[in-house]
Parts: sequence; C-alpha cells; structure tokens
Amino acid sequence: MRNPLFPVAAVVVGTLIAGAAHADVAAAKALVDAAKTAGTVGEQADGFLGFVKGSADSETTDAVNEINAGRRQVYAQAAAKSGPAVTPEAAGAAAFQSVISAKIKPGEFYKPAGGGWVRK
Repeated sequence: MRNPLFPVAAVVVGTLIAGAAHADVAAAKALVDAAKTAGTVGEQADGFLGFVKGSADSETTDAVNEINAGRRQVYAQAAAKSGPAVTPEAAGAAAFQSVISAKIKPGEFYKPAGGGWVRK
C-alpha cells in the first residue's frame, strides 16, 4: 500500500533542498552538517533537528534554530497545498521518513517516534 503522504514528502524534501541555495541557509546547513557528523545534532521523527547530547554551542544552536524555522514554514506550506487532511505535523513526519532513508549518513543520529537517539 502506498503511503498517502509520499507526495507531501517529495514536495517538502524538494523545497528544503532548493532553499539551501540561499547564503545564510547554506552557512547554517554547513554548521549543522558538521554537527551531525560530530554526533551533536540529529534528525527527529517530527521532521526537525534536535540535539543528541542535549545542547550545543551557541553558533550551532542558532544554525539549528534557523533551519528548523525554515522547515516549519515548508511543512506549513506543504500542508496547505495538500488540503485539510494533511497537517504541518504530518508533513514533517513524512519528510523525516524520506530523510531517514536517503539523507542520513552512516554514523549520524536520528530519533524515531517514541524512541531514543539511534546511530545509523
């Protein structure tokens, strides 16, 4: 059975990738990518970034907050385009499912719904 949120996830992931072209977002993405490699930041089941070890330095925290704010907007837009049956929360969860299979690299962390941090 095909996941009804698959088209939403495709739109969300495509928009997130396209948004990375802006200079500020690209700088924040570079910081977050380094934090992911270091095991400080990971992907969460709600589609947002989280802190694996509870916190990070202020520069990394600002970068995570910036990216999460952008994701929040993208999830809201994807939900609005998809109709009333899709919430921003569902769009974030659908994006996580796409990210978990295609974007998380070996050694990076993710946090499934209802679980703790897992290293891929």
